[in-house]
Amino acid sequence: MGSILVSLLPYILGSALVPLQIIILLLLLQSPNRGLLKGIAYVGGMTLTRLLQGAAFGLWLGESVALSAEEEGKGPVVSTLLLVLGLLLLVTAYKKWRKQPDPDEPPPKWLTAIDSTTPLQALGIGLTLPLIAVKLWVFTLSALATIATAQLGSRNGAIAYLLFVLLAQSLLLLPLALRLVRPQQSKASLDRASGWLTAHNRPIVIGVSLVFGLLFLQSGLSGLRSLSG
Repeated sequence: MGSILVSLLPYILGSALVPLQIIILLLLLQSPNRGLLKGIAYVGGMTLTRLLQGAAFGLWLGESVALSAEEEGKGPVVSTLLLVLGLLLLVTAYKKWRKQPDPDEPPPKWLTAIDSTTPLQALGIGLTLPLIAVKLWVFTLSALATIATAQLGSRNGAIAYLLFVLLAQSLLLLPLALRLVRPQQSKASLDRASGWLTAHNRPIVIGVSLVFGLLFLQSGLSGLRSLSG
């Protein structure tokens, strides 16, 4: 299990280091009316969507990988997903550098309305965000394809995917846990974290997208080259 977690680490980090999803949670937790409940509903919605994605696409990717993967290497499915993910991230870095809008991000007015949402609406945001963010889709599919390539069996494969979901949402679970354990003392810390992320969202997205984009692009190209060699 340790080796598969190492293979999943780039997708875990890429999924976790998406500022938008953290900013939404922090804004929900700062809401004066049932903020904690909204935060739990939001994270619960994201978790449910990711679990449904795993159930819906895990078997299909497992069959595709089994049919197409070589005895060694990533196989064409994983290599293609890595190539697509690398290109998407590099395009995101370029657009942020040029200050062009990212299609995965909502307009600023939408963010300002977060604190007026209900817990049910927060649940809907959590359910929807992994479905409309293209990069999160490709991170999840790449993780599923990597697990399928490892041929762990259905039980261990499910455990590996559950660990991926848990670790990919670690930066959401930490502020939620802090708010649960220290509801009063955590307010100032969460306010500072939200302000810092909002102010530095652009350089964070550029840096993360550039580093992981180059990493995934190189990995996908090397995998495809090894298949054609």
